[in-house]
Amino acid sequence: MTPMHRNMWREIGANKGRFIAIVLIILLGTLTFVGIQGAGPGLTDSMDQTVKNEHLSDVQLFSSTGFTAADVRTAEKVSGAKAELAKFKYVTGGKDDWAIALYGYQKTAKQNHLVLRSGHLPRQANQIVLDQRAKADYGYKLGQTLTFSNDAKLKRRTYKIVGFADSPQYVDNNERGAANVGDGKVRFFAYIPVQQMNLTVATQLNVRFASLQNKNSYAASYQSAVAKKKAALKRVFKTRAKTRSAALYAQALAPITAQEAKLQAAQSQLDAGLAQVKAASGGQVTTTPELTAQQAQLTAATKKLAAAKREAKTATQTTYTWQTREDLPGFSAFGDSADRIAAIANVFPVFFFLIAALITFTTITRMVEEARGQIGTFKALGFGRLAIARNYLVYALMAGLLGGVIGGVAGNLTLPRFIVSLYDAVIPMTATIPVMTGSLVIAVVFSLVATVGAAALVTHRELAERPAELMRPRAPKSAKRILLERIRPLWRHLSFNEKVSYRNLFRYKSRMIMTIVGIAGGTGLILTGFGLRDSISATGSQQYGQVFHYDATVALAAANKQATAIDLIKASGKYQSSLPINQTSGKAQANGEQINDINLFTPRAAHFSRYVTLANQGKTYALPAKGLVISQKIANKLQVTTGDTLTFTRAGKKAVKVKVSGVTTNYIGVFAYMSPAAYAKAFGQTPTTNALLVKLAKMSDQQRQQLAHRLLKDEAALGTSFKADATQSISNMGTSLNPIVFIFILLSGILSFVVLYNLTNINVSERIRELSTIKVLGFYDREVTMYIVRENIVMTLVGIGFGYGVGYALLRYILHQAETTQVIFPVLLHAMSYVWATLLMLAFTGIVMLVTHKRLQRIDMVGALKSNE
Repeated sequence: MTPMHRNMWREIGANKGRFIAIVLIILLGTLTFVGIQGAGPGLTDSMDQTVKNEHLSDVQLFSSTGFTAADVRTAEKVSGAKAELAKFKYVTGGKDDWAIALYGYQKTAKQNHLVLRSGHLPRQANQIVLDQRAKADYGYKLGQTLTFSNDAKLKRRTYKIVGFADSPQYVDNNERGAANVGDGKVRFFAYIPVQQMNLTVATQLNVRFASLQNKNSYAASYQSAVAKKKAALKRVFKTRAKTRSAALYAQALAPITAQEAKLQAAQSQLDAGLAQVKAASGGQVTTTPELTAQQAQLTAATKKLAAAKREAKTATQTTYTWQTREDLPGFSAFGDSADRIAAIANVFPVFFFLIAALITFTTITRMVEEARGQIGTFKALGFGRLAIARNYLVYALMAGLLGGVIGGVAGNLTLPRFIVSLYDAVIPMTATIPVMTGSLVIAVVFSLVATVGAAALVTHRELAERPAELMRPRAPKSAKRILLERIRPLWRHLSFNEKVSYRNLFRYKSRMIMTIVGIAGGTGLILTGFGLRDSISATGSQQYGQVFHYDATVALAAANKQATAIDLIKASGKYQSSLPINQTSGKAQANGEQINDINLFTPRAAHFSRYVTLANQGKTYALPAKGLVISQKIANKLQVTTGDTLTFTRAGKKAVKVKVSGVTTNYIGVFAYMSPAAYAKAFGQTPTTNALLVKLAKMSDQQRQQLAHRLLKDEAALGTSFKADATQSISNMGTSLNPIVFIFILLSGILSFVVLYNLTNINVSERIRELSTIKVLGFYDREVTMYIVRENIVMTLVGIGFGYGVGYALLRYILHQAETTQVIFPVLLHAMSYVWATLLMLAFTGIVMLVTHKRLQRIDMVGALKSNE
């Protein structure tokens, strides 16, 4: 081992704390950077693997007339398609007549496999397997029975619960979709033996493509490929629909044709009778009362048959509803959640890592500068520049590689897996974590830049000096008068030690700036973590507290059902007021951009502001008489503002040009608003009432369910959506991001502590002679500690102040990146978030103060004061 190598190992041994600190800071930075970067892909990969394991279909078809084996053959005409029939329908049943998605269980099914959680699958005619959610949320247990309503039209009504399971068709335990029965909200799914469904034909056709199974379900390549397959299926089923409709119509027409033949025979007999009466009377009598009655009966029967033919035509008209994985309950919402995490991961860990790299750069720089005497000695002994520099470069390389590789690998293996496991409570998944090679390489490269780069830069600068200059300690910086001294009344009241501390702060400006930057960065990161929690959890309250002021939306079955719906709501005893509106959906285009699924509200009465607040930059305004008011998301996406023109297309209607008369704040969903006059002018027709915005007194979940059920049962409404359900969904969304926020706060706290400790350690090491001098002069241990700590306290307070601004700016940027078409997060930081961030940083300062105090008590004053001369 060469003298240089021995010296390097001695340096590591003598400065274990500093070496460990460098490794820890780099480790934390790379662990966070690689780990959080892998969280989004880890979630989507895990969900993709889960649905593939259970053979989730790529496309699902629902037909108004059912499916047969011929439909299977039609689907399999598309290259690579494997089709399978299934029986499914929405029914009501259970303790409170809930809406349930009911499937027919087939042991031989090759798609959409159930994942059994307890019990066993149906083996007998009276057995049923329920959704795991029925056990967790609705209290069902093995051995109990579940009874369906008569309207379900099953072979039996009551079934024994023999198992609980998860299904790849329902990936999120918080979402089960909507139905046209019960209260319109599906509570859980269930499987009974397929023979018990009492259906003559299958109602669902599942199609899976082998060529798509090597693509991630959330990747753009999969979505593009499945769209092409879906288009191919639509082409082959377009002809099939005509064939199916014709065959069913012919089948339904057969008995009607037979009846028509009988009527024609009867009409012929009646005509013959009329002719006989006329002949017998010499043309004086054309009919008799009996024959007239018979003619009336025949005419009525003919009209009934004509009506029956029209009904048969309508009933046998085959139409298809298409559904891909994206349309399954919770599937897209999960993808959006993973995308939000990925968006956050593109900002937060990068900033985190930059702070870590900056502090590491400073630490390595200070370490090499402290070793200038040693560098001078080596240079005087004849060692070449490269040999001397290698000593410090290898030291930095070891620290950088150790921290970078361990942190990167640990981050890839732990954080994404931990996040997936936390999601597993709500969304059962098979953990599949991708290897984040790109992120790991980037992290290691930046780690080496921060360590080896700093060592190379400073060594090159130091080696430019002569050995004699290097072996002498740097001349201390001369003190200068500071601004505080000019405020004489205040300066006079400071003690000598306080004056020294404040002078030293500005004497070592680079150290002060670096410490403030480190503390501000740490505070900003912690505050951002708390802010993410505050903003995400407050999205619902902001939307349904500041923007929307109604409690339910009732989609009317027909315009003349408004009074009936209001009467039914009043009967619940919770009705307060309502506003009739025209609600339609559409899309908008401008500047080459397009946004879909826009909800257009047109109030049919005054006082719209009591139900929806239109506001821009904090100022509210009434619904303008002209033009279209759009939400901020539409304005941002289409790059339009008040006074601009966009193209609006209602569903199934022609596109029209509309002027933007206002932009309004909105957090959830995509909304636009028009007055009746503006609507009539833009679309050339008067808006009809098809929905109600309703204000209600506080209702329990059961009361809401009963009201929605009654509105559906009495055919007054097509569906009812409640504010409480929407806020619960948003709350679930916030809950799903809580693990990420917790990890951010935890790692930010650890980084802040390590940074503060490391910077204080550097400060003490650089000023060891100064501290030893004042200790020799008789300063007590507490006074020596305060000599350093007083500076730390000031820098901590200043750093925390700057950290508030850093945290808010970083939070605002992250939330902007995490926006989706349906959700914009308000930038919100509660007062307690500032308090907690401040208390954490002060606690870290206190802990570092204690550690520093213990170290200063053990200073070797004689060794520190020895002259280098």
